[in-house]
Amino acid sequence: MMKKRYKIDVDCANCAARMEAAAQQVNGVRDASINFMTQKLTIEFEEGADISSVMKVVKTECEKVDDDSKVYC
Repeated sequence: MMKKRYKIDVDCANCAARMEAAAQQVNGVRDASINFMTQKLTIEFEEGADISSVMKVVKTECEKVDDDSKVYC
């Protein structure tokens, strides 16, 4: 099991919660959590997941939530 943290840019706690829910739905993600105060996204990957490929999908899905939101990976 591997966990990684990513910097994010999100303006409101509600959007952060929606981004977190979107990330949790991505194949290869075991768990995802966002700390709105620190602007960090923590992803726990499924065993054997291709982290680069998974993060491309996470980035796309999270950034759909709000046009101003960003995931830096």
